[in-house]
Amino acid sequence: MYAIVEIAGQQFKVAKDQKVFVHRLQEKEGSKVTFDNVLLVDDGKVTIGAPAIDGAAVTAKILKHLKGDKVIVFKKKRRKGYKVKNGHRQFLSEIQIESIAASGAKKTVKKAEPQKDTAAKKEEKTAVKTEDSGDLSKKTVAELKELAKAKGIEGISSMKKADLIAALSK
Repeated sequence: MYAIVEIAGQQFKVAKDQKVFVHRLQEKEGSKVTFDNVLLVDDGKVTIGAPAIDGAAVTAKILKHLKGDKVIVFKKKRRKGYKVKNGHRQFLSEIQIESIAASGAKKTVKKAEPQKDTAAKKEEKTAVKTEDSGDLSKKTVAELKELAKAKGIEGISSMKKADLIAALSK
């Protein structure tokens, strides 16, 4: 049984108990990770996803984090006296595939913060700005116009900064 799975932006053909070097993963050594972006599973019959198979997952254990072999990047333009030599070592993680589930796995969903409604956000902004109206000369014209709008002052579109400060300080 094997599967083609996308791990850290690359596609790998993996089988159970296989060791794979992938781009560095954020989890710690010894932790288990689940990859649910499985593109193909072969368990006697081939199942192809469009683009991924729903319910399929591959679990793996991170064995260690390491650096790959050094790659030398050498640039030269002949007869011009131009030579540049650079090196690079890729950060890698070695993982061992523990199991391949063709179906029944749950999607891992990142927890998102609950969003506040827009009216409550606007009220918070205006409340903060009205409380922070200590030194008006340090504020921008846009901030002063918002404060004036919150206080209900009319004709603010044609006012300059000095006029806005005078109207707000009354």
